[in-house]
Amino acid sequence: MKKIGFLSFGHWNPSPQSGTRSAGDALLQSIDLAVAAEELGADGAYFRVHHFARQLASPFPLLAAVGARTKNIEIGTAVIDMRYENPLYMAEDAGAADLIAGGRLQLGISRGSPEQVIDGWRYFGFAPEEGQNDADMARKHAEVFLEILKGKGFAQPNPRPMFPNPPGLLRLEPHSEGLRERIWWGAATIATAEWAARLGMNLQSSTLVFDESGKPFHVQQAEQIRAYKAAWKAAGHEGAPRVSVSRSIFALVNDQDRMFFGQGRPEQDQFGYIEPEVRAVFGRGYTGAPEQLIKDLAADEAIAEADTLLLTVPNQLGVDYNAHVIETILTQVAPGLGWR
Repeated sequence: MKKIGFLSFGHWNPSPQSGTRSAGDALLQSIDLAVAAEELGADGAYFRVHHFARQLASPFPLLAAVGARTKNIEIGTAVIDMRYENPLYMAEDAGAADLIAGGRLQLGISRGSPEQVIDGWRYFGFAPEEGQNDADMARKHAEVFLEILKGKGFAQPNPRPMFPNPPGLLRLEPHSEGLRERIWWGAATIATAEWAARLGMNLQSSTLVFDESGKPFHVQQAEQIRAYKAAWKAAGHEGAPRVSVSRSIFALVNDQDRMFFGQGRPEQDQFGYIEPEVRAVFGRGYTGAPEQLIKDLAADEAIAEADTLLLTVPNQLGVDYNAHVIETILTQVAPGLGWR
């Protein structure tokens, strides 16, 4: 068995060709797709966070709304860029959204990717400390966030408060018990995956990793996952960690599928640069008839190592079509691979 969810970037575009023409459309359709995915038996509804872009940005109102409209499906992010986050305020928002959802949040956080503007986090009031860079700042924000989520008191109470306080130092409220164990780190390298393991975070790995060996994408990603699991074990954590990978997978079962995805999609890894002097390998997409997808996906080493698969969805094609994409994978591909 493997958990299968969707991952939406929440793109919107005012073009008449887009089915998602405004930020409001993107948010409301995201909620509707999560409801539809739960009805279809999917396990997760995940959302990407990008700032200064026509995409989903502020995750917690959306996560809370999805939590209020659904009952069982996991609700998560992949990922929140921690360079932009006040970890204390984020802990309050996350606690509230998790309580509304009944403890179903699975929060993916990370350093984030190159953004639409230069050093966008500076506009949010953040800057790395002297001698550090933005990645160091993101990890520091993450460490503070993790500590706050433990629910321990740290703030000295006012001796003359407006309302009575419980005894001892005060923690942030609302606190959601167990959320600390449902935090994931989006890693692009083996080193950051191992760091995440030492801190007791689950692992998210997307459709790209930094090229560390020149090997095929799925092989490098699988090696990253194995290194992460070894570091988790060495750290002495209780229980087994969770690992998710993202993939673009489209089963061609009708004329509409063939019109949208039947030709022109890259079916091989690509190497390139998303940051100066840092080469990355981008994983192939999977498109074809269900029987072909079963054969191709069975050879993907990283999917085999992960317990959770996130299907990237073309959200601008509308809720109904994306529900069809998810349903086809769940019913015509996953059973042939032993995932269902």
